Amino acid sequence: MLLVLALFALLAIPFKSFLQPFYVLTAVPFGIIGAVWGHAILGVDLSLLSTIGMLALTGMVVNDSIVLVDYVNVRRLEGIPYREAIMEAGSRRFRPIILTSVTTFAGLMPLMFETSIQAQFLIPMAISLGFGILFATVITLFLIPCIYMIGEEVKESLLRLWKSIY
Repeated sequence: MLLVLALFALLAIPFKSFLQPFYVLTAVPFGIIGAVWGHAILGVDLSLLSTIGMLALTGMVVNDSIVLVDYVNVRRLEGIPYREAIMEAGSRRFRPIILTSVTTFAGLMPLMFETSIQAQFLIPMAISLGFGILFATVITLFLIPCIYMIGEEVKESLLRLWKSIY
């Protein structure tokens, strides 16, 4: 919980918003779900190193989300309406996000399936990172744009309501 609060504070400063860090942090629980599913699929028990892998995973998931949200913000500063900016961000950032996630998973695969005794110590961390990043990437590419659009529409509705009252 402390990590999430620290991430929120660190994201609120550059975004200059209290709402956009929520968009970014929305994918974090899905990364953890992916890590747990990865352990279940491979039949490996969760351990302390699994938890450490999940903490590292949080940073990777946040990076993917930042890439998407920042692109939307840049396009909106150029004067593009938020709907178009969100759709463009999804298509323009798709390849970089997918490639970084797939290459991370591919780089961790040899460690995940290593059978030597020395590797047994690190396998739970590799499983957490690998499967968590795969699951969170899919969620990031679909969920973050949807949540961004919902947040902007709610914000517009509240502004219209505020203006009609006063």
